[in-house]
Order: sequence, then C-alpha cells, then structure tokens
Amino acid sequence: MNLIAAVDENWAIGNKGELLITIPADHKLFRQETMGKVVVYGRKTLATFPQGLALKGRTNIVLSSNPSFTVKDAVVVHSLEELLEELKKYDTKDVYIIGGESVYRLLLPYCDTAHITKIDHSYEADAHIPNLDGLPEWRITADSDEQVYFDITYRFLKYERS
Repeated sequence: MNLIAAVDENWAIGNKGELLITIPADHKLFRQETMGKVVVYGRKTLATFPQGLALKGRTNIVLSSNPSFTVKDAVVVHSLEELLEELKKYDTKDVYIIGGESVYRLLLPYCDTAHITKIDHSYEADAHIPNLDGLPEWRITADSDEQVYFDITYRFLKYERS
C-alpha cells in the first residue's frame, strides 16, 4: 500500500482541520498518483473535501467509527479489520492512504511506499505523521529537484520500506 502526504520539516500535515498550505504542483501530483486508484481516509478528511464529497475518479473508502455514517459514492468501513477485508478486493499497489493523522498512523505498518511532498518550512500545526527519516526501515528511493512556490521550497520524495 501507498501513503501520500505533504509534510513540513516537522512532519506536520495540518492545523485545525486544514492543510498547512496549498501547493498546485502537489495537488497535481496527488491527482496523477491517485486517479483511478483506491483512496483510504477518515471521516474528518472527507469533511475537508469540496462539499464534503468523495473524490471523483477513484474508489473511495472512508474509515469511521460511527456505525450509522454513510457517504455517497464511497464505501464506509468501521474498523481496521473491516478495512483490511475490504482492501482484499484490490491490488495493494493501487491503494493510497490519504489521511488524516490517525488513519496514517493506523495504516503506516501496512504501507511499503510513501509519496511525500517535503516542504522546507515549519508551520503551526496540530496534526503530524511519523517521521520516516527517523524510522530505519524507510529509505528515500527518489528525490526531485527543489521546487519553488512563491517563497516556499519543497521536494517530492519517494520512500520505500526496506
């Protein structure tokens, strides 16, 4: 499985339910990576999408502990066990974990690839993912040239579990 996220230099991913920054090239990469694939995310992440709707052109799986929660154009699962059973229907290389913090933490042990947009800045944040640079089983296998968006520099990194 894949994990895809934009992080700051402290591996922060969000603040008060919002992304830290919107970088058009990061959104383009996200779209290219996930279009036609399976995206897995939590109910709070769904709430941040336009009109709170599932992402078009993808198989959406939402993890929610609320047994009565439903969402149009998405499969809703209520536990890790139920999610893993649902994911057996798909090729794991086509599955992308897209947030938020608790879903990333829950599913990181099942991921073997992480697509990280690393932003060279530190933001005020209340949501983080584990620092893959500090985990010995993860290594960078691809690194883009430095990119610039206004005064922010960032790189696209690919991590793989060894």
